[in-house]
Amino acid sequence: QVQLVESGGGLVQPGGSLRLTCAASGFTFSDWNMRWFRQGEGKERELIADIANSGAWTNYADSVKGRFTISRDNEKNMLYLQMNALKPEDTGVYFCNLFQSFQMKDYWGRGTQVTVFS
Repeated sequence: QVQLVESGGGLVQPGGSLRLTCAASGFTFSDWNMRWFRQGEGKERELIADIANSGAWTNYADSVKGRFTISRDNEKNMLYLQMNALKPEDTGVYFCNLFQSFQMKDYWGRGTQVTVFS
């Protein structure tokens, strides 16, 4: 059974940093690309970063490029999102995501809340 558990969210002032983690289990983590999404209040869930199964490539949404870094540790089955220079518009719930293409199925964690306040 696939499980994704996010942690590391919290309250931070603009310009601050947070590191989110996602603990993955129930599947062979190193076989799959992984993604981070976020959803602000009243907004649609948006893809902000993804990473190859090996970590060989990463992609970022323009809104976070240069400030956020996605990474992974395949030995520990962990996904990370280092967030620097946070802005109020980064506020939202952050979700770890696995999309298994062979069955066209998305798996989500419960998310972790990030609030950037002045």
